[in-house]
Amino acid sequence: MFVSSLVCLAFSASAEMQTPAMTTVTIGTGGVTGVYYPAGGAVCRLVNRQRSEHGIRCAVRATGGTIFNLQSLRSGDLDLGLAQSDWHFHAVQGTSSSFSDVGPDTGLRSVFSLHSEAFTVLARADSDIHSLDDLSGKRVNIGNPGSGQYATMQMLMALKGWGLDEFSEVNTLGAVEQASALCDNRIDATVYTVGHPSGVVQEATTTCDVRIIQVTGEVVETLLAEHPYYRLTRIPGGLYRGNDRPVDTFGLVATLVTHELVPEPVIYTLVQSVFDDIDAFRALHPAFSELDPAEMVQDALTAPLHPGALRYYEEQGLIPDQDG
Repeated sequence: MFVSSLVCLAFSASAEMQTPAMTTVTIGTGGVTGVYYPAGGAVCRLVNRQRSEHGIRCAVRATGGTIFNLQSLRSGDLDLGLAQSDWHFHAVQGTSSSFSDVGPDTGLRSVFSLHSEAFTVLARADSDIHSLDDLSGKRVNIGNPGSGQYATMQMLMALKGWGLDEFSEVNTLGAVEQASALCDNRIDATVYTVGHPSGVVQEATTTCDVRIIQVTGEVVETLLAEHPYYRLTRIPGGLYRGNDRPVDTFGLVATLVTHELVPEPVIYTLVQSVFDDIDAFRALHPAFSELDPAEMVQDALTAPLHPGALRYYEEQGLIPDQDG
């Protein structure tokens, strides 16, 4: 692990490069049924295609999600991680209940942004839940405490003046368990921040009758006014059984982040592997199909770019050369 060992790649001092020593970088993702796990896998797939040439082996680790990944980057337990843009911001600034105790993480560095993520509320079709307010008095899963969905739900609850006692029962299930809990009638609704199409939502809507709930109104307007890293978004109709109409909600952006201690050549090689074959990357998951490199290098990146990423983007003309 780079952050803990500061291992650098061994290149020949001569003009001819020797076979490099193999070094592993680990990307923290999320639950295996979410989009973060295949996103990390897509990055690693492109990196690993030429690992015999550049000496970098990329590995994916399933984790609790955004908050866990950001905390693990700070402690040196991960080299890179996927994170929601809102909690990426809070980690950099040392704000919110998740990061105020430890203060700003000045070592965080951005790599690139990925797909949009929608705050998604799934409710059993036989419930009387048709809006966010209708969650009051219900059995609700708010996500595991290491996830971005849990932290975002906490923020929404604070804006509404809700405590955990607002619900008849609170669950903190991970992404993998949500669909079965909903279809087994152990919960009435679950919240999930995810890119679409989503395997979890697909599983839930295929297994039982589930509707996706619109999340709009004054609380969302306040959220967007106070926090510019959120944006209005829409879940397209027809993606999932029983949900033919588009659903309005709010969302954010998934970002790939790293730490300043990860060597520049490593991040340069990782970024090069993805952007040199961006069409192949887009094809690895439906959520990536509309990715635009010009947006990926600027949107929702609240930490400074890692020098390795910056060098590649300047060389490719994706951002102006800051030295030129």
